[in-house]
Amino acid sequence: MDILKSIEHEQLKNKIPDLHVGDTVRVHAKIKEGSRERIQVFEGIIIKKQGGGVNATFTVRRISYGVGVEKTFLIHSPNVEKVEVVRVGKARRAKLYYLRDRVGKAAKTKEKVGARIVTNEIVVKEEVVPGELDEAEETVETVAEEPAVEEVKTETTEEVKAEEKTEKKSTKKEESAE
Repeated sequence: MDILKSIEHEQLKNKIPDLHVGDTVRVHAKIKEGSRERIQVFEGIIIKKQGGGVNATFTVRRISYGVGVEKTFLIHSPNVEKVEVVRVGKARRAKLYYLRDRVGKAAKTKEKVGARIVTNEIVVKEEVVPGELDEAEETVETVAEEPAVEEVKTETTEEVKAEEKTEKKSTKKEESAE
């Protein structure tokens, strides 16, 4: 592997959020003020995604006190704590620069019909513990036979709520049976 690529590979996060243009997101970013460090939340619409690898960025736009504010975040930056998807938007373009000219409700994207808010994470790289190196070599041999597919971790809020309801019902039944 090339020296630059190996250095870049070390800087990549293990899991990155699956973001799309038009989504309304809440970005939790670390802010350093002197010796103190805090987390600041920036909520807005993703108007563009660009780049790849370590240089992959996304730009979020929001209206703050009547003024449009745009911030560009590096996806793999250690200063980006987490990214939450608040609303899934419907966009038919790769760049939503036309939102800059709009004000009020017109500056929003339509919500995708039937879309669920899911927290998808794309696995970029997997960590290997030195003790498990022998096991990792065995899994590499078995994986080589199957076609490579990106793993996507999906957690639906509705599914979690449904599981909690079934757990509550089962505990109530057990209590009543006793």
